[in-house]
Amino acid sequence: MIPIPAIDILDGNAVRLTRGDYDDVTVYADDPVQLALEWEDSGAKLLHVVDLDGARDGAPRSAEVIHELCGACAIPVQTGGGIRDLAAVGLLLEAGVERIVIGTAAVTEPEFLDEALEAFGSERFVVALDSRRGMISLSGWMEESEITAADLAGQLTARGVERFLVTAIEVDGTMEGPDLDLLDLVSSRTPAPLIASGGIGSLGDLGALRDMPGANIDGVILGQALYEKAFTLQEATAVLEGGTGR
Repeated sequence: MIPIPAIDILDGNAVRLTRGDYDDVTVYADDPVQLALEWEDSGAKLLHVVDLDGARDGAPRSAEVIHELCGACAIPVQTGGGIRDLAAVGLLLEAGVERIVIGTAAVTEPEFLDEALEAFGSERFVVALDSRRGMISLSGWMEESEITAADLAGQLTARGVERFLVTAIEVDGTMEGPDLDLLDLVSSRTPAPLIASGGIGSLGDLGALRDMPGANIDGVILGQALYEKAFTLQEATAVLEGGTGR
């Protein structure tokens, strides 16, 4: 299990939203590329980059920044936000992105997801299960669907999805602790590796994720806790590799 620093891009800045609210924004850096290099220097093995403008608008908006970021960093980058057609996928992969995160389109445009898996290989994709009260949220978390995160995980596993990003929107950006019940429920529906996201506020939270029985979690997105210096990336790595949290 590895920690994965998050870089959320909005209006060209690296920001964090609280509970996915675009009206509750904290700016942490005005240069996402430099921030990515700092995380790389700190020992990150993977970066999670979100185009928040794209997630809200339904089409990529930060492609140039992401292209520059991938060119500057030697470590892999996974990115998502408004990616809903094969052309956008192809451009990002050509720019050096390792994995594409598909969210809304996995629900609203199932043919696109199937075509993407076939065209580029399922190993290049992560499907985001963005959940509010257990139900999948869409369009930058501004709309709700009628399907649960667990049910969607089961359905998409049957269609060839090999990795999921599970976010509990209620606690995202709050540092109040992860939604272990959500992760447990999703993991019961799919053998695919999960990336946990939302609510991490302490090394103890990381230890709880590491010690979840039967959960197939292989990565943890870290945002607010790192930016607010609740712990360092090195401390997070040590806990997820089996050390003791404070």
